[in-house]
Amino acid sequence: MSLSASATLERPAPQAEAARAAAPANDAPQVLWFDGELTEANRLQAALNTHALHYGSGVFEGIRAYATRHGTAVFRLPEHLERMRKGAELLGMSFDVAQATEAVLATLRANRQGDAYIRPLAWYGEGNFGLDVGGHPQHLMVATSSTNVHLGGNRTRVSVSKWRRNPASSLPALKLCGAYVNSILAKREVKARGFDEAMFADDDGFAVECTGANLFIVRDGRVTAVEHRDALPGITRDTLIRLIGAESRPVSMEELLDADEVFACGTAAEVTPIGEIDAGENHAGERGSRVYDAESPLAREIAAVYARTVRGESTWSSGWLTEV
Repeated sequence: MSLSASATLERPAPQAEAARAAAPANDAPQVLWFDGELTEANRLQAALNTHALHYGSGVFEGIRAYATRHGTAVFRLPEHLERMRKGAELLGMSFDVAQATEAVLATLRANRQGDAYIRPLAWYGEGNFGLDVGGHPQHLMVATSSTNVHLGGNRTRVSVSKWRRNPASSLPALKLCGAYVNSILAKREVKARGFDEAMFADDDGFAVECTGANLFIVRDGRVTAVEHRDALPGITRDTLIRLIGAESRPVSMEELLDADEVFACGTAAEVTPIGEIDAGENHAGERGSRVYDAESPLAREIAAVYARTVRGESTWSSGWLTEV
């Protein structure tokens, strides 16, 4: 594996671990930011005729904040909100990135959280039934929840779904609410078969992505980011490409199954080694599957690089962290 000069394969620094441990516990009611105001979450209700509830007319992001030795910081916040702006624009919504930025920071401060998952959501609200969004109010919410998920988590078992990923020519690869029914169907299917996560492949036999995470392979010490026109251009994926100097290109299912290691990455998944892939039957009726190296050594080293970066212990960190 060829690492960028600034990326070192080390575990998170003790200062970062101490900062995470020192983040204050907060038993107060959770606070949300909703349409310009902070309010207790249990005081809010959605109208039953909310357009997004019926038709999926909303856009969201998944963002992470981390406890660092300088306090809580949000990882790559501008990039997440810029992607959200593109989705809102596609739906005809107005979206103020500066307002959304302050909403995220204000919500984290109000909830006094260190390690946290952040969910901004913009959607069309109450009004008449029908697909036309005209006349429906636009809403913006930010919710946060504390998380104790550790980087470089347990290996996961993956199965290729019978469903195909939404083609980008029909539904752009953005975090549009309605688009995620595709992921729900795939996840339900493979969970019923006893697997943890679903993977999408296309009709030409190329890997696409998981339901909410991008894919990387390792072969002979070389790391490759799986590229596909229908996959979400993930921010974590971009981070890893920059950190470790990985190439990005299409990867066939045959090549993926022949790799030394495979791992998934995303804001929620962070860096997750894949222990097993069930690829289903090919056109010849042959079933393909693979169990990978139990240690996933490079995936875990890459997870350590990522951990240092999100917690402010890398030379890359200063350009990617927004202090709360």
